[in-house]
Amino acid sequence: MELSRSTDDSILIGLTGDVMIGRLVEERLSFVAPEYIWGDTLPTLRATDMNLINLEAALTISERAVFKTFNFKAKPERVEALVLASVDVANLANNHCLDYAEEGLLETLDVLDKAKIKHIGGGRSAEEAIKPVLMDVEGVKIGILGCTDNEPTWEATPQSPGTNYIEISDHYAEKVAEEVRKLRDQVDILILTIHWGPNMRERPSTHFKNFAHRLIDCGVDIFHGHSAHIFQGVEIYNGKVIFYDTGDFVDDYYVDPFLRNDRSFFYLVECTKEGILGIRLVPTLIGNCQVNLSTGIEKEETMERMTLLSRELNTELTEEEDALVAKVLHKP
Repeated sequence: MELSRSTDDSILIGLTGDVMIGRLVEERLSFVAPEYIWGDTLPTLRATDMNLINLEAALTISERAVFKTFNFKAKPERVEALVLASVDVANLANNHCLDYAEEGLLETLDVLDKAKIKHIGGGRSAEEAIKPVLMDVEGVKIGILGCTDNEPTWEATPQSPGTNYIEISDHYAEKVAEEVRKLRDQVDILILTIHWGPNMRERPSTHFKNFAHRLIDCGVDIFHGHSAHIFQGVEIYNGKVIFYDTGDFVDDYYVDPFLRNDRSFFYLVECTKEGILGIRLVPTLIGNCQVNLSTGIEKEETMERMTLLSRELNTELTEEEDALVAKVLHKP
């Protein structure tokens, strides 16, 4: 899909939900080209100026699986698939980055570093897990913070690796707000990526909406949520964008016949140095360990559901060239 821009000085930021390249996806990658998992979304992924994903698998050879229900890992060489999809930043603040213990996380960090993919939300110490990613994208300064309310025992300490763990509470909202305020004057666009909340929830709770609003009010421009495995509605709030949950982008998961966790979007935000101009949601569909652009009735039902969920949040999305769009037109 060809992606257009409103102005010559704008950039396109691409965001996805969960990218899980372990288990059956890892097996499939053993006998197909690494770009296979992206299907026909690959040109769209490559057409952005920056891409941010939530990486739901350790990139490691470690066999030290921690005790939990699901443990996901992929061979370190699978990072090539991320490079081919023009992934610039991987969020590690989630409930899978330490599936193969600290050694698995440390190897993941090294693999991403060697591939020149920046990482956020997880690190070799608390200082690194909390530290923002700073990027200059075509003259637009972008700052990204990452955190999660999953797996409290995985919280990084000054001496040990782990995640930037938070709780969805007033105390932690203020803690994150402090990091936002520190970063705000250094960047044009500030992104908070957060792995939060329970699985398979269609709508954010009032508690979660208040949390997101509070951080937007403190200076976040793009609130990038994920964890539910299904997409939730989008909200345009005070000239900023809240993606409460971006669902799954690629995986091998069982598909719920009603909630349809195989359906989601590639989320695009058009920005300038002055702020956000608009958003574009490109519907996608997962099948056979591969994500593709959604078509036909799948596309129509996916877009209809997102339109209704977003309308509940007082945000109107309109259909335009096989995608859902909304103008934001931020005024500084």
